[in-house]
Amino acid sequence: MSRLARPATRIAAGSAVLSRRLGARMAAWVARGRRDDLTGWRAALGCWLRLAMLALGLYLLWRLVRAVPNLLWLLSTAWVAGAWRAGRTAAPQDDVDPSAEEAPAGPRGEAIRALLLEVMGDAPAVHLRTVLAHLQERGQWEGRTVGDLRVALERLGIPHARGVKVGGVPTWGVRRRDLEAPSPGAVQETPTATSSAA
Repeated sequence: MSRLARPATRIAAGSAVLSRRLGARMAAWVARGRRDDLTGWRAALGCWLRLAMLALGLYLLWRLVRAVPNLLWLLSTAWVAGAWRAGRTAAPQDDVDPSAEEAPAGPRGEAIRALLLEVMGDAPAVHLRTVLAHLQERGQWEGRTVGDLRVALERLGIPHARGVKVGGVPTWGVRRRDLEAPSPGAVQETPTATSSAA
C-alpha cells in the first residue's frame, strides 16, 4: 500500500462510520418524537415534525453554503478531521499482508482459524456475518462488510462457501470440517517428504 493510500483508506472508512453514526443519531432523534400516550396518526405527528425540522435544517445549510461558498472549506475540514478520528478503528490496520497469499498456513492464517472455531463454538458451521458482528463488537473491522471478510479469508487460503446452513438459513459461512482439514501448506509438504524418503 502506498504512502498516500493508507491515509486515504482511513479517511474513506472513517467517512463511512461517521455517516452511519450521524444517520443513526438522526433516526433515533426522529423516533423519539413518537408519542406513547396517543394512537394512530396522532402518535406519529412528533416524528413528522422532527423530520420536517431536519429537512429545513439541511435546506438552510445548503442555502448558507450557496451564499458563503468559503464556508464549505470549514465544513470539509471538520468532516475530514471527524472521519480521521472515526477511521482510527475502521481503517484496515490488520489487513492481510501480501505474503499471506504465498503462505496461507502461516501464523496469521492459524490465528484466523482459531478465531473462527472460537466464534463457531460447538456448532458445525458459522455464518460470516456472525464472525463480522463478533469482530465489530470488539471494535475491529468497523465499516467493513462480509465481502471484505471473504476477500481476507480468500487471501489467507481459508475455505468458505456460499450455501452454509446455520439454523436452517443458507448464506456465506465456514464449516468446521473445512477448518479442521489439513491446511494447504501441510498438504504441499507431504509429497516432498515422501519423495525425499524414497
